[in-house]
Amino acid sequence: MVDEHYAVGEFTARLQGWSQERRFVVVRERVREDKAAVGRKLIDVPGYTFRVWVTNRLDAGLELWRDYNQRACVEQRIEELKNDLSAQGFCTQNFWATEAAFLAVLFTFNLLSLYQQQVSPQQGYRQPATLRTAVFVCGAILGRSGRQVVLHLSASWGGLAKHKPLLEAVLGWRDSTAPKLVPPEDQVACAPCRI
Repeated sequence: MVDEHYAVGEFTARLQGWSQERRFVVVRERVREDKAAVGRKLIDVPGYTFRVWVTNRLDAGLELWRDYNQRACVEQRIEELKNDLSAQGFCTQNFWATEAAFLAVLFTFNLLSLYQQQVSPQQGYRQPATLRTAVFVCGAILGRSGRQVVLHLSASWGGLAKHKPLLEAVLGWRDSTAPKLVPPEDQVACAPCRI
């Protein structure tokens, strides 16, 4: 028994087709009114939900449950990589090229996560597809204003008004980042400096 809401138990069983017995860890949770049960029902016992793990680990049932609970969103993240960032279905003849493409997708996912944490931490996690439609969709074209290179953002769909605070937050970001590109007119002044 863990507390008044949760109980942990275990048993071993050898199912048909298995070469040996396996360890089953079971967590029984008393259904609370403020917390709805998620997922499929294993068995129907009014007032309780059950979770079962088949494992070869020797840790105590409570430790296994806590460890697996920390990984609960991994499957969801894999689905986001496949569906939102197209991390499935590409395969090149060279293994290293396929790995590089996959790592580029993971890098993009991590950059999107960092972007969310820095720009809008109060909103919590948003999926890449949500970011694409809610934050990044805006027509833009690189152009000039006098001699200065500028990025012209579309004013339709709330583009400019919606993106201006984000751009100002990025430009005013105080955390250390990689050095910015030096504009061509400043390169002459910095030429004698060795960095």
